[in-house]
Amino acid sequence: MTTIARMQRANRGARFRAVRLHGADPALLDPFMGIDHAWMSAPTFPPHPHAGFSAVTYLFLDSGSGMANRDFQGNRNLIEPGGLHWTAAGRGVVHEEVPAIPGSTTHLLQIFINLPQNRQNAAPFALTLAPQEVPVVQRTGVRVRVPLGSFGGVQSPLAPPTEVTLLDISLDANAALALSVPAGQRAFVMPINGRAQLDGEGFGLDDLGAAILPIAAEATTHRLTGQAGGAQVAVFIGTPLRQPVLSNGPMAFARQEDLIAATAAYQRGELGQL
Repeated sequence: MTTIARMQRANRGARFRAVRLHGADPALLDPFMGIDHAWMSAPTFPPHPHAGFSAVTYLFLDSGSGMANRDFQGNRNLIEPGGLHWTAAGRGVVHEEVPAIPGSTTHLLQIFINLPQNRQNAAPFALTLAPQEVPVVQRTGVRVRVPLGSFGGVQSPLAPPTEVTLLDISLDANAALALSVPAGQRAFVMPINGRAQLDGEGFGLDDLGAAILPIAAEATTHRLTGQAGGAQVAVFIGTPLRQPVLSNGPMAFARQEDLIAATAAYQRGELGQL
């Protein structure tokens, strides 16, 4: 049975506003740790650390600006509208992302994805996907971009350290799409624009509803439908890691001793600086 969860608003003045889906229970979204659907028009967050998980930024095609990304390893790149950048923080990374054009609004997802425990202390690295590299599936009244994972016979070229699927789906009014979820995987749907239905349960950005599916022992197929005016949604699918999540905010590990060690390394300046 579909559960409609309520997202929370998380704004920082006029330059950053977001709706956030974060589970108080780590098992709710596992292997995802939280999603921010955000609009940013000016630098908001100073250089900051992450460790133990991955921070993924996906820009929607309607974004008015790209996002300038840099980290302490010297990586600098522009995340273009429709593109994606994956930072696997591993044992620790310091990075920063800001709108590339001051005053223009970036429209994005900031996705926090857990790392398998045996990769949480690995060296950090980054993966980048340009907009033109994102596979697209067209159906009647439906367009599906596939920045991560696979759908409809196409596969994202990225091979991230945690295997997940991200689908950016646009639906005309009353257009429907069959959404398949493999056995044992977690799936949920966030509204980006408008209202949609998942198996007859309505949700939308207007009421901050997100549709969460139960994990099933067998593969399941669900009906996603655009309501009046059409809709845009983001679909997230992944196999739960089922490991502890011990967090101090920007860092999260399965073991307390790893969290303590990464925090101490950052305080000593060993994660680098920007």
